[in-house]
Amino acid sequence: MTTELSLRINGATHAVEVDVRKTLADVLRDDLGMHGTHLGCEHGVCGACTVLLDGRPVRACLIFAVQCENASITTIEGLADGERLHPVQQAFIDNFGLQCGFCTPGFIMLAAGALAEKPDMDDEELRELLSSNLCRCTGYRSILLAVKQAAAAMRPAAR
Repeated sequence: MTTELSLRINGATHAVEVDVRKTLADVLRDDLGMHGTHLGCEHGVCGACTVLLDGRPVRACLIFAVQCENASITTIEGLADGERLHPVQQAFIDNFGLQCGFCTPGFIMLAAGALAEKPDMDDEELRELLSSNLCRCTGYRSILLAVKQAAAAMRPAAR
């Protein structure tokens, strides 16, 4: 069974006809050509598909697209402000917070959503947050350093 949806993604409205059982990740990639949202495990374990739904990080492989109507969705493609990178994106570049890059969009979206809500997380909270996503290449040190830099940049006093 299919249905017509109106999805608000990265500030633009997209009309799509989708199978009601299709995940948000599949709609983003297959129907809208937004390949920055990566599919890894497709079971919500790895975090590669993380996007922001109304500002909160969610696993796009675990949510049906039909659940996202009337919500604001932000993908890695929409995180930057034009040519100006989001602080998390810039921090990942500055700290070499990636290696192969497959997990990177998920980590960036996780951190961007979490830090927007609570930019003053301590090291233990950041480690706990980042442990929810999987990286098979970097060992997390550079990712943690990147998120700490972004947190500092996103604190109200730093603006």
